[in-house]
Amino acid sequence: MNFLEAVPAIRRIETNRDALFAIDVVGDVSPADAENLFGLLEAAFALHPRIDVLVRLTDEESVDWANISKDTLRQGVADAVEHVVRCAVIGEPSWASLVAGVFPKTLPFEFRRFDVDDEEAAWQWLGARPT
Repeated sequence: MNFLEAVPAIRRIETNRDALFAIDVVGDVSPADAENLFGLLEAAFALHPRIDVLVRLTDEESVDWANISKDTLRQGVADAVEHVVRCAVIGEPSWASLVAGVFPKTLPFEFRRFDVDDEEAAWQWLGARPT
């Protein structure tokens, strides 16, 4: 598939809260998707020094971690540790254990995983809803 024809695997979800960064992860995440995600997060952090994050995993997904720049990953983790207050993940990705290896063992923010059937509880926990 031509790179320009590829559908982004990471898509913003519009919400009723400014200080909530919500995304859908659909399919396989390429290095370009990851770079885009970190850019979107940087912009969100510039607008709101402390934010909540919601990640909805809607398809069988994989992440090409090996081809994502180490500097990008390191900076993304450092920014998340500094700016994220609460993070809700909806779904059960097969690559969650790899993500855990990137972040510190003890997270400096609240993290909760919700089953797909409990999506409404995730939104309630963050005091928000999609618009």
